[in-house]
Amino acid sequence: MSDRQVPVLIVGGSLVGLSTSLLLAAQEVPHLLVERHRGTAVHPRAASFHQRTMEIFRSVGLQEEIESASAREFAQNGAIVSVESLAGPEMKFFFRHFNEGVEALSPASRLFITQIGLEPLLRRSAKERGAEHAYATELISFEQDDDGVTAVLRPRDGGASQTVRADYLVATDGAHSPVRKRCGIELAGRGAFADCVTIYFRADLRELIGDRNLSVVYVNHPELLGFFRFSITGDSGFLAVFSTLNPDGTKNTAVGETIDTAWATELVGKALGRADIPVEIDNVQRWTAAAAHASRFRDRRVFLAGDAAHVMPPTGGFGGNTGIGDAHNLAWKLAAVVGGTAGTGLLDTYDAERRPVCDLVVEQAYTRYVLRVDPTLPRENLADPMDDASIELGPVYRSAGLLPEGGDDEAALENPRTPTGRVGVRAPHLPVEIDGAPGSVHDVLGRGFALLAAPGGQRWLDAASQAGAALGCPVSGYRVAPEGDLVDKGEMFAQAYGLGPDGAVLMRPDAVVAWRAPADAGDPRAAVEEALRRLLFRQP
Repeated sequence: MSDRQVPVLIVGGSLVGLSTSLLLAAQEVPHLLVERHRGTAVHPRAASFHQRTMEIFRSVGLQEEIESASAREFAQNGAIVSVESLAGPEMKFFFRHFNEGVEALSPASRLFITQIGLEPLLRRSAKERGAEHAYATELISFEQDDDGVTAVLRPRDGGASQTVRADYLVATDGAHSPVRKRCGIELAGRGAFADCVTIYFRADLRELIGDRNLSVVYVNHPELLGFFRFSITGDSGFLAVFSTLNPDGTKNTAVGETIDTAWATELVGKALGRADIPVEIDNVQRWTAAAAHASRFRDRRVFLAGDAAHVMPPTGGFGGNTGIGDAHNLAWKLAAVVGGTAGTGLLDTYDAERRPVCDLVVEQAYTRYVLRVDPTLPRENLADPMDDASIELGPVYRSAGLLPEGGDDEAALENPRTPTGRVGVRAPHLPVEIDGAPGSVHDVLGRGFALLAAPGGQRWLDAASQAGAALGCPVSGYRVAPEGDLVDKGEMFAQAYGLGPDGAVLMRPDAVVAWRAPADAGDPRAAVEEALRRLLFRQP
């Protein structure tokens, strides 16, 4: 017997768990999130957020609020550089500014905000939409059967245990995920290669920083390897240390084992290049640099997301962003199945779509670690570094939940600068006017299925409305044209989406191209209805 029932139980209330909660709440899916800690993040981790992540937050109306919060923490759009020490000259620029070369690819920009700044916004927004969160609450055990998951929860501060029955469980419980281990899911990949620390400190850095806008500063000092992040006020920051040099000249990749306040102070001074600047250590956090991914992202009614599914070094800033991508892919599918719109086969597409993408990103983060931080690490089968924008915006999904046209070139990524609109890719950004105001095609996506029609495709809009009504799955329709619902003054829509003048494209709720009709069809309604049935795993 259970004390209560919920459609979805989320285990883990940090960045990815809160994102999952927010995205479920935005689709009015009742759920319970439990987190063993008493509140959101207390350390400023995962500070960089990519354009795709910001598009996701834009779809739930949080972009402006997050941008405002980020501006209070960091000077935005700074350089990513490599130095021997902060007092020395820049050795190498990875980015002159964080949005270099990607400004036109998205309606959102990359930005820096800590989890301390972001997580409370996600938590508040999710709760305002009806989400239920139970912090200081531990998952004690869970069991699965054919119909759901039975979980036992216990408050950390005393009180009776509670038994919760859920249709599905989403594990966002971190790199050491007890849920993953309980499911017997193994990790594959490079494994762990450094016992690292992040040193949070206070010091007057204003003279050293000067008028430079520095977002990330990699430190390649003869005696240590790591990176800096500085506060907007120039009086505090953190130094993540990957490795140091032992007295005998060998590399020490176990910094976390012996770190103390005195050594932390010494390391910060060396990385600054100014031993005369007083440094006060606030905290030292130990963590492991690793590159690994789960062998599967699903065990019956349990799904893994975020660090529970994949871990990677911070080089490239892909970790948190990849986890939010997991949440975005999974949330709408759970909403469709729980709401009765889709068959359960839709949930099989989560592993099929996300795992290949995550495997690629883990390897790209490892490649960057080897090339930027530690060239002594093994290079067997080292992936060639790929374009950051393509990793962020260009993954190509493949699963039974998509309806490709044939002729697949099997590319893992596409370049968002030359979009194709092929099935399985994120919707190419296209500037349009909406009700007289500037916007993006993305502004009409993310709230259900949507059909976008070329200038001569009015018949598709009528067909989409009728097909959606017949299946109980509303489909929004928009004609994209110089005088359309979405005003495309440059007449670029058909080219960006690979359509003829009377074609159309059907978009999933996660803004992924699900089906494309390059030209008019004899019976548009029949075509759209058949596409929806297949996409939603609905029987005729």
